[in-house]
Amino acid sequence: MKNLLEYILIHLVQYPEDVRIEEVEDERGFLYTIHVNEEDIGRVIGKGGAVIHSIRNIGKIRAIKEGIRARITIEDGKDRNETPRSEESQEESEETNE
Repeated sequence: MKNLLEYILIHLVQYPEDVRIEEVEDERGFLYTIHVNEEDIGRVIGKGGAVIHSIRNIGKIRAIKEGIRARITIEDGKDRNETPRSEESQEESEETNE
């Protein structure tokens, strides 16, 4: 499955050297996380999510053939726990004023 996803993605994106698929197995099956260059995220998602929907359908067919359960997600490259820059600078300025 991982090889299939890599094959599809490297032919879809502008920066194929940045394509990476992370495979994790848990109690619900396999989770495949797609990592691509930030500029290629739009290409992978497609208009209205059409491209990623097609990739997931192909993955679903392959998973059925292999007899596994699979989920496919895209990593957007943004750290969800990271404090936004504007809040950081606001906190720094408050500390210097005290």
